[in-house]
Amino acid sequence: MADIKHLIAARAARELQDGDIVNLGIGIPTLVVEHLPDNVDVFLHTENGLLGVGPAPGPDEVDPDLVNAGKLPVTEVVGSSFFSSDHSFAMIRGGHIDVAILGALQVDSRGYVANWSVPGQAILGVGGAMDLLIGAKKVIVTMSHMTRDGEPKLVDTCTLPITALRRVDKIITELAVFRVTDEGLVLEELMPGVTLDEVRTKTTAKFTYEVK
Repeated sequence: MADIKHLIAARAARELQDGDIVNLGIGIPTLVVEHLPDNVDVFLHTENGLLGVGPAPGPDEVDPDLVNAGKLPVTEVVGSSFFSSDHSFAMIRGGHIDVAILGALQVDSRGYVANWSVPGQAILGVGGAMDLLIGAKKVIVTMSHMTRDGEPKLVDTCTLPITALRRVDKIITELAVFRVTDEGLVLEELMPGVTLDEVRTKTTAKFTYEVK
């Protein structure tokens, strides 16, 4: 599973452009920092108040006061800035985040995301996903294609509560890359070794096929 997560994160890193301000969500998105291309310099943002997040620290480098929004230890890069959480959310709501990379529990055939609540389970915290979905200029979902129970996460209609009334722009799993359009999902890339039939079998969301 670790290799799959890094495969997804590495593919997501290729979506970033030099100079982007990027917010990384909890889970697979946090691995993107380990796969940034050498020729791309981005500024990583976390909603608890840091612009200039560096890679995960080694065991001897952990600072308990330096964490991301998911409470995971991080490092800071030269030139980083610290600020209050309200200023951080003002950046998001003001449209100053170029790319948000989020995890998801489900994404439907229209590109709507469910990633904040599972009925019957305690909600530990809503987090910034709702704000990021509305405020970020581009939103990319990185997630495994199936649940642990073997159910598709790309579904025709979300059965879990959706996070916001904004469609994401791109979905990246270990099987494929989808683009979200006004007409629905477009499969634009198969991951190495994956067939179209496999994607169709493991996806209940409707999609069209445009792999070159």
